[in-house]
Amino acid sequence: MRRLLVTVALVIAGSVTWAQDTSNQDNQETEVVPEVQTEEPMTVERLGQIVQAVDPEAVLRGTAMELTIEDIPIIVITDPVANRMRAMVPIRSADGLTADELMRLMQANFDSALDARYAVARGRLWGVFIHPLAELEREQFLSALIQTVNVARTYGGAYSGGAMTFGGGDSNGIFRDLFEELKKRGEEI
Repeated sequence: MRRLLVTVALVIAGSVTWAQDTSNQDNQETEVVPEVQTEEPMTVERLGQIVQAVDPEAVLRGTAMELTIEDIPIIVITDPVANRMRAMVPIRSADGLTADELMRLMQANFDSALDARYAVARGRLWGVFIHPLAELEREQFLSALIQTVNVARTYGGAYSGGAMTFGGGDSNGIFRDLFEELKKRGEEI
């Protein structure tokens, strides 16, 4: 059944492409598509300038940067050769994380952590944001910092990178259950 659905989807996609191609051939006028302004590729130097604008006391050490936003330390590691950037916030020791907590972290990674993620490395729980360096835009990086700080702040509570939640995950149900529990508590008072 799944193979049939994939085949049907490919046939439909091919038909749409073919129809667009033939309609373009019939149309003598060519459409002019405006160019989209994009930023220059991100470099370690430019990223460092952004980091220093966010935190004038930031420490830059080659391809690594350390900054603080509202008392939360952030480490940014870049690798221009591999075209990678990683923003990380230490949250706590990974020792003692229960299976239930790990399950909750994975649920949050699916629906409420947004583009930031919970990760475990070197015995620590981290909030991380990973992105190709050259393709990273200034506003994406600023959003990455906010989301990474938020997953650290909301660990143990909302487990959220921001105000949005993907509707297809488990967090909405968990939040709804919590809300119902709090409502019941309020009825007892």
